[in-house]
Amino acid sequence: MKCVLPVLSCLAVLGVVSAQRQVAVQEGPLYRTEGSHITIWCNVSGYQGPSEQNFQWSIYLPSAPEREVQIVSTMDSSFPYAIYTQRVRSGKIYVERVQGNSALLHITDLQARDAGEYECHTPNTDERYFGSYSAKMNLMVIPDSLQSTAVRHTLHRVEQDPLELTCEVATETLQHSHLSVAWLRQRGGEKPVEVIALSRDFVLQSSSDYAQRQSLGEVRLDKLGSSTFRLTVFHLQPSDQGEFYCEATEWIQDPDGSWYPMTRKRSEGTVVNVQPTDKEFTVRLETDKRLYTVGEPAEFRCILEGQNTPDRYFAVSWAFNSSLIASMGPNAVPVLNSEFTHREARGQLKVAKESDSVFVLKIYHLRQEDSGKYNCRVTEREKTVTGEFIDKESKRPKNIPIIVLPIKSSISVEVASNASVVLEGENLHLSCSIRTAGRPLGRFSVIWQLVDRQNRRSNIMWLDRDGTVQPGTSYWERSSFGGVQMEQVQPNSFSLGIFNSRREDEGQYECHVTEWVRAVDGEWQVVGERRASTLVSITALETGFAVTAISRTPGVTYSDSFDLQCIIKPHYPARVPVSVTWRFQPVGTAEFHDLVTFTRDGGVQWGDRSSSFRTRTAIEKAESSNNVRLSISRASDTEAGKYQCVAELWRRNYNNSWTRLAERTSNLLEIRVLQPVTKLQVSKSKRTLTLVENRPIQLNCSVKSQTSQNSHFAVLWYVHKPSDADGKLILKTTHNSAFEYGTYAEEEGLRARLQFERHVSGGLFSLTVQRAEVSDSGSYYCHVEEWLLSPNYAWYKLAEEVSGRTEVTVKQPDSRLKLSQAQGNLSVLETRQVQLECVVLNRTSTASQLLVEWFVWKPNHPERETLARLSRDATFHYGEQAAKNNLKGRLHLESPSPGVYRLFIQNVAVQDSGTYSCRVEEWLPSPGGTWYRRAEDTAGQTAVQVMRPDAALQVDTVVPNATVSEKAAFQLDCSIVSRSSQDSRFAVAWYSLRTKAGGKRGSPGLEDGEEEGEEGEEEEEEDPTERTALLSVGPDAVFGPEGSPWEGRLRFQRLSPLLYRLTVLQASPRDTGNYSCRVEEWLPSPQKEWYRLTEEESAPIGIRVLDTSSTLQSIICSNDALFYFVFFYPFPIFGILIITILLVRFKSRNSSKNSDGKNGVPLLWIKEPHLNYSPTCLEPPVLSIHPGAID
Repeated sequence: MKCVLPVLSCLAVLGVVSAQRQVAVQEGPLYRTEGSHITIWCNVSGYQGPSEQNFQWSIYLPSAPEREVQIVSTMDSSFPYAIYTQRVRSGKIYVERVQGNSALLHITDLQARDAGEYECHTPNTDERYFGSYSAKMNLMVIPDSLQSTAVRHTLHRVEQDPLELTCEVATETLQHSHLSVAWLRQRGGEKPVEVIALSRDFVLQSSSDYAQRQSLGEVRLDKLGSSTFRLTVFHLQPSDQGEFYCEATEWIQDPDGSWYPMTRKRSEGTVVNVQPTDKEFTVRLETDKRLYTVGEPAEFRCILEGQNTPDRYFAVSWAFNSSLIASMGPNAVPVLNSEFTHREARGQLKVAKESDSVFVLKIYHLRQEDSGKYNCRVTEREKTVTGEFIDKESKRPKNIPIIVLPIKSSISVEVASNASVVLEGENLHLSCSIRTAGRPLGRFSVIWQLVDRQNRRSNIMWLDRDGTVQPGTSYWERSSFGGVQMEQVQPNSFSLGIFNSRREDEGQYECHVTEWVRAVDGEWQVVGERRASTLVSITALETGFAVTAISRTPGVTYSDSFDLQCIIKPHYPARVPVSVTWRFQPVGTAEFHDLVTFTRDGGVQWGDRSSSFRTRTAIEKAESSNNVRLSISRASDTEAGKYQCVAELWRRNYNNSWTRLAERTSNLLEIRVLQPVTKLQVSKSKRTLTLVENRPIQLNCSVKSQTSQNSHFAVLWYVHKPSDADGKLILKTTHNSAFEYGTYAEEEGLRARLQFERHVSGGLFSLTVQRAEVSDSGSYYCHVEEWLLSPNYAWYKLAEEVSGRTEVTVKQPDSRLKLSQAQGNLSVLETRQVQLECVVLNRTSTASQLLVEWFVWKPNHPERETLARLSRDATFHYGEQAAKNNLKGRLHLESPSPGVYRLFIQNVAVQDSGTYSCRVEEWLPSPGGTWYRRAEDTAGQTAVQVMRPDAALQVDTVVPNATVSEKAAFQLDCSIVSRSSQDSRFAVAWYSLRTKAGGKRGSPGLEDGEEEGEEGEEEEEEDPTERTALLSVGPDAVFGPEGSPWEGRLRFQRLSPLLYRLTVLQASPRDTGNYSCRVEEWLPSPQKEWYRLTEEESAPIGIRVLDTSSTLQSIICSNDALFYFVFFYPFPIFGILIITILLVRFKSRNSSKNSDGKNGVPLLWIKEPHLNYSPTCLEPPVLSIHPGAID
């Protein structure tokens, strides 16, 4: 039991381990160079789910080791980050799936920024997370510093010369790496061959081509210094020719112990040309055979074998039985012996140079005396500096003997025909083939003969040895028409053709061949004769000739088609001419007449009484037989009857004449023609149609079925009114599409409003009544007539039917005009702009026209008044209210969008206040083209109150009291603290306030003062204060009359736009009392009229005027300083005071007479003052004083 538990524990652990996912990646760090192609493998094991796992690669850059940058995924194309997206899409970074659980990451063009920690992650496919799902490794990217350099040049060497080449190889890699250097040779497009290489383990090795020479020490690789590698080839061979270059590879050892080639560089190449030194050559002589026959050609070839033969010079001579035939120098010009010169001139012999190494001797016609031994001699020549040739080595092959035999005939003859049994009129082809044991010796003459059944022999044609063809006597005429031809197809084959064979051409055909050979003296002689024959039988055309007439449709429908077949037996080929005639016996007649004939030459000939058949009859002859089909379309009673066909068999003679061989008549065929049965059906469905006037009435008449696709229809449209007994005809369209208007259309004037249409489907007809009126209401239906075209092209009515009825009700459109009923209140100041909006929420029709009218209810006026009107044609008109209130220049109307109308009242005044609204009339066009008012509606009301500005007038109420002496002047200032508008004008009046009887103070003459008529306000009876106006100035700068007690003693000043001063001169004790000023503020109305906005009165000002004596005493006694001054310094001070007073009064008189009233200079009025007022209020009034006396 103790042993069992550990075992079970181990098994459990193993089970867990086996089911645990493990991801392994290639061990790092890996060092790779920039620009190289790197692969990193990643495997996953112990997983569950599908066998094919997905892989996702990421990198942690050294600059941000905690941040994952996604590179590529096998399952998500959007996985890469932007920095890698372009390289992934272009294929420079991709994942190669090795197996379902193994993959390779490829980076084809490694960059320095690719260095970092790479992570391979496999998405989970297990039921639960258990194990590792990713693995990491480091990649270091180092610069590619490997260099392999050599000087590029071309070397020319001779065979057995030595060769030395050097190459510089250097690297600056800081990591521990090994170098391997290899020298390679490449020739043209061949694969490079490794000459010798120094591996990374410092082992020398060579390819199989140089391994033996390396082992013998003929090929060496030496390292000179730290970076120079020298290749030495001690004895060059011709095979060493090519381009030599060195290739260096830098290797680094990966953590798994394997060596990896980080980079590879090749140097520039050196082209090495090797000139061989071999001067040996061999010569051989060849010919096709050794045994010839007189007249055959013979060819001898002298073949030279050696190196660089095109760059060397050779002379060739030919010999026969040791006698010179011809010689040829390096210039390839032959020189023949006198005996052979004649044969060369006649074209019987030729000596030539076929190529740099092949020389030929050709004898075109051998003679028996040409039997013997032939040979050639080749001599190499060397060209001196002077251009002369010196013979060097000379060689010749073994002799070749030939034998030329005399001519003997060995021919055999065979005769063949295209058929042993042929039909009369078919072509007969015979061939005569000559076979020989060898090559034909000369020419042949051939004679074709015929042995008939009576064993009579006749010459057909013959061809002599010169190729001339002549016909026999009995075949001369047929040959002249091309009926008999003979031809030499090939040199040993001859043919005889007999065209359009006849019965008399039957018999035994024999070919007689004679072989001819030209003797040496030029005469022809016979060397042999041979014969061969074959039997040919010819069958007569009329054998078994018969005719049968058939039809599959003995009974046809009226206007349908039927076919008649004329079957001819036996089956003749197309070349056999047969004429077929169809004959016809109409119903009720006793004789036949020819309908149509298909002539022997393929033409069609119509009979005299077949005019009615021509346009409806088609005759066709089968291509594969002589059967003739007669097709008759649109059958009618005129085509009913009996039909019969007659066939004639013809033969065409060699002279193009015709011979009728036989005639056959078929059986009778009876054809019955029946009229069609109508299938017309018109839709009987009823429907009700209610529509608004001016809309189209769409009426449909549907033909559900018809007898024929070619049926035409006449459609009659009716309308039935409740007041009528029968329907009235509206429109009729005939079967040929002609229009006829009915009485109802004429009476009601519907012609211009009717539109008829026949749809593409053919069975649907539509009648549209445009611009429907209420009077168009009624019950509509159609009457359909079906018409068919008879075979004689005449239309006839087959059937008629009436459709179901459509109840049509036309009514005027429902009014849908609706305006916005929103109520509104507007308060606006004068001179501002008021916007009134009239919104049409809905309308009856988009084609309608709207009339918009604006009106207003004024306060205390029950009747509304029209402001403006926008007519249907968009013309703007002013109403009577616009003229009354001067609105014509202040009204503006706009419509920013359909159905929205805005009325603007500019520069509004108080009298523009009221309740505003708009009324809209909707007008519709009637079907007759006139407009009528269909609806109207009034919008919600908007109350507009135009207010004047709020009064902000304030007069200074804090004014100090004053005490003045008699005869002195005192000032009454009226200061305006604030005003309501910058455009304000002011009317100012000064008052003296006295208490009525029982009052404390009074002044003589106050009872006689006049109150201000226009500007003063009526005081209430309860007010105990009496007001007496001193002076008033209106808003138009016009002065009122002066108060009588103060007349001639008042001076007015406008010190600033808001400060007015009234100075009272020559004060007397009667002037003692309270004074105030009242200010009225006037504003311009929108009509440029001035109105009083408000008024304000200042606080009372107390003025005390002292009597002269009492005043002087009180002053002196009450003031200690003045008391001492008067009593201690009386005379000097009094004198100075008198002088000062006199000077002041003198200057005051002068300034009073000459003052122009500007810049605040005081003025004294004696009589009617005149004021020039500046309306800008920016300067004080300009006052002018007329001449007068001053008190």
